[in-house]
Amino acid sequence: MPGLLRGVARTAVVAGTATAVSNRVSRRQAGRWAHQEEPAPAQQYAPPPAQAPAAAAPAPDMSSKIEQLKELGQLKDQGVLTEEEFAAQKSKILNS
Repeated sequence: MPGLLRGVARTAVVAGTATAVSNRVSRRQAGRWAHQEEPAPAQQYAPPPAQAPAAAAPAPDMSSKIEQLKELGQLKDQGVLTEEEFAAQKSKILNS
């Protein structure tokens, strides 16, 4: 049974990490593409069109971060996560 828990926990950690990396890459690429766009010569002297502010993703509230940290602590106490894995995931949660 501990092997199954370890596998499930690692899968959850890998999936969360992959999602975070994918989102970061997408945001970085969108930013690069926005900077690469050049206005056409006829548009150089026209005022830029008014844009609606981009909707920011809602930041997770503190209670969800606390729950995630508790789950990480339990996984570390059970021996599913190593100290390094725990520290890496903890910093990701706190910096998000």
